[in-house]
Amino acid sequence: MAQTYDKQKIKEAAQKVKQTVYTPVVPDVQWGFIHNNVDCIGCRACEIACKDKNGLAPGPRFRRVQYIEGGTYPQVYAYKVNMSCNHCAEPACLPTCPTGAIFKRQADGIVDIDSTLCIGCRRCEAACPFGAPQYDPDENVVKKCNMCVDEMDAGRRPYCVMACMMRVLDVGPIDKLRDGTYETKARGPNDQVVNRVQHMADPALTNPSIVFVPHSKGRVDG
Repeated sequence: MAQTYDKQKIKEAAQKVKQTVYTPVVPDVQWGFIHNNVDCIGCRACEIACKDKNGLAPGPRFRRVQYIEGGTYPQVYAYKVNMSCNHCAEPACLPTCPTGAIFKRQADGIVDIDSTLCIGCRRCEAACPFGAPQYDPDENVVKKCNMCVDEMDAGRRPYCVMACMMRVLDVGPIDKLRDGTYETKARGPNDQVVNRVQHMADPALTNPSIVFVPHSKGRVDG
């Protein structure tokens, strides 16, 4: 389907932000994800729960379970990496938005999109190194994971976390997830976490709010 743009809306939005300078939001607490690559069984219950919650048609996935396999017999290996929007400390998508539709919440650092302001220009989609923003041609807007903000505001966990039967996916204050002081079943008492795994974009680009309990073959220190 061909894209259509409201030229007047774009012009008004451009005039509105022309004189503004983007100032990164430093949230009161930055929430993020933790995923255990070792114990994840790849059931994709988190993907299905996310699609159900957001009413997504076949195709787009806000949360993606990636199967990593390698090695040579008898030394073979397989593990899973689970990612969605990383609600980055310095999101690349946010400053590229010409209408201010993308914003970062002060209270918890969640990055969300106001669909009433989105014009479907897809600049955020091009800027994100993790492939989080996804274009919906039917509505001509970009959508992505918002960590189920309605659930979070009600004191509950995102749908993906609640659907995980192995409890290998969780959310929490990212600094406490990194230093191990946040209680979560996704991380054992002897598990070490890393900020990056194999084939992942450099975290230095946006400082993503995610950590992993890595498989030995997927570990990247840092």
